[in-house]
Amino acid sequence: MSKEEMNSEKVQRIPLLIDGQWIGEEREDVYSVYAPANGHKLAEIVRGNGQDVERAVQAAQTAFESDAWQNIKPFERGQLLVRLAQHIRDHRDEWAARECQDVGKPLSQAYADVEAAARYFEFYGGAADKVAGETIPIENGLLNVTVLEPVGITVHIVPWNYPLQIIARSVGAALATGNAVIVKSAEDTPLSAHALAEWFAASELPRGIFQHLTGLGQEVGAPLVAHPGINHVTFTGSVQTGISVMKAAAENVVQSTLELGGKSPNIVFADADWNKAVEGVTRAIIQNAGQTCSAGSRLLIEESCKAEFLDRLRQKFESLQVGPGERDTDIGPILNEKQFKQIMARIDEAKQQGKIIAGGRAVNPEGGKGGFYIEPTIIDGLEPHCSVAQEEIFGPVLSVFTFKSAEEAINLANSTDYGLVAGVWTKDIDVAHTVAAKVKAGQVFINNYGAAGGIQMPFGGYKKSGIGREKGFVALRNYLEIKNIAVKYGN
Repeated sequence: MSKEEMNSEKVQRIPLLIDGQWIGEEREDVYSVYAPANGHKLAEIVRGNGQDVERAVQAAQTAFESDAWQNIKPFERGQLLVRLAQHIRDHRDEWAARECQDVGKPLSQAYADVEAAARYFEFYGGAADKVAGETIPIENGLLNVTVLEPVGITVHIVPWNYPLQIIARSVGAALATGNAVIVKSAEDTPLSAHALAEWFAASELPRGIFQHLTGLGQEVGAPLVAHPGINHVTFTGSVQTGISVMKAAAENVVQSTLELGGKSPNIVFADADWNKAVEGVTRAIIQNAGQTCSAGSRLLIEESCKAEFLDRLRQKFESLQVGPGERDTDIGPILNEKQFKQIMARIDEAKQQGKIIAGGRAVNPEGGKGGFYIEPTIIDGLEPHCSVAQEEIFGPVLSVFTFKSAEEAINLANSTDYGLVAGVWTKDIDVAHTVAAKVKAGQVFINNYGAAGGIQMPFGGYKKSGIGREKGFVALRNYLEIKNIAVKYGN
């Protein structure tokens, strides 16, 4: 029996939002969305197409140039975003349940995502009327100023693992700076994007300023990023897809902000606070079942303390509960069967090259029939340059390596093609800052990992982890053009 036959009850139909109108509700061409926890059918999204893309871009161009949008003051744009933040907080239970159901993550993690999304809209709402240029001294009689203007139409290609958070962090910055926004949600997790679209559609925002396209990447995402009418692309996803996005944008000389993943290390020295380090290393790899670009998927441990630290870590891993997110277990399900098979294949590969010291098995927790679950896994004995150690697995799988000196730890940390995040655990301030200075990563955390989401902290990577930065004030510049104006006055 197919999934469609098993879930024949009426489910939500998610249309596109184009030019203030809901499009495609009557179409038969849809894509089914399933709950990761149990495989039940959650919704159907309308499969958008190239004509939908064309219509959305034209609507965005008209809306962006309209007096209705141009005459909205910066502080008024900010007030709109702050109201959205409050709306999210007022309905936090609904948003968390939606994110838990759609992505599969534990409820406590879903609640954290909801608060982070509210904070993004609040942060960028507060920044909207504080974006300013500068005066540059040239000579007497010449007033030289820079003016910051919105780039125009911004495209936001959203991944499936943190849909609410990632929409909020880039759309918040783009709207605060006065742009028209087109969101392409992930086909597997569209619920939060649709809920945001409903809020924007009911707001006083001019139609066409916020639009939501649903569908498959090759049918909607590809023609969208290649459209000559757009002005900026923000993409989070795989390296290979990111390269394709960047090439398509480059054909139209359009800038792109890319966040493409990582193989991030936690570097633990013998003098670290072990209780904090064990907790930090664990949380860094199990969040969202390891389906996180910034997951701490490599443990670099000082050789002198490896045996005892790993024993504590193994005990911690074995105490973790795996199960449906609605039960708020430590680890929820893998997104779907395809992701599950890819992760298990990597674990099987690791068994041939190293030693599994915790986990490594699929599990069938109570209430999880129809879903895909994997025990949190620790792998030791791998060669640092093998594929399992080098490539992003995107699951709850931690690889262990040892070092004898800070220099060796730095070399190991920098030995992959990625450079997104790193954690350093030591009480020696000299060692901590030496390592932080030499590790090639966009974010380095000392004696912590993640800093509760870090809304204000620039986020992005070195090397193949991406191009550009999101979060914080620096992200506003992604969506702004700098215009220089020189005024000659006097005699």
